[in-house]
Amino acid sequence: MDRVPITKEGYEALKNDLEYLKKVERPKNLKAIEEALSHGDLSENAEFEAAKDRQAFVDAKLNELEYKLSRAEIIDAETLPKDRVVFASFVVLENIETGEHVEYQLVGPDESDIENGRISVSSPLGKAMIGKKPGDEITFQVPGGTRSFELIDIL
Repeated sequence: MDRVPITKEGYEALKNDLEYLKKVERPKNLKAIEEALSHGDLSENAEFEAAKDRQAFVDAKLNELEYKLSRAEIIDAETLPKDRVVFASFVVLENIETGEHVEYQLVGPDESDIENGRISVSSPLGKAMIGKKPGDEITFQVPGGTRSFELIDIL
């Protein structure tokens, strides 16, 4: 089984999600199923059907989180080099075409969130950044063509 890199914060977030589903969502849903069963005729019981569907969703999410946690390899960012881009690096990039600056943290695929500046090491940009140093040009393919950035800084 391949290990998937993850930050300590990302691992804790997945663990917290798992615990919430186990301790809050699953028991709440089981109560909803019990209540729906108490209403009698299951053939026309929309509450029962909705609770069963919710249970299937919760169970699938639990399995997904357990799988992600079982494959996770926590990488301690404090022990990694700061002179080049590596997993967990915070970087400042400049779009060569527009001059726009963006900041990203390079994270594992299970914790990527582009809206919050967290991009996956397995994304085209993430792969292209690995090993680069400030001043280096980063060029990579996207569906619309080629993009180029300059690595301004590693924070």
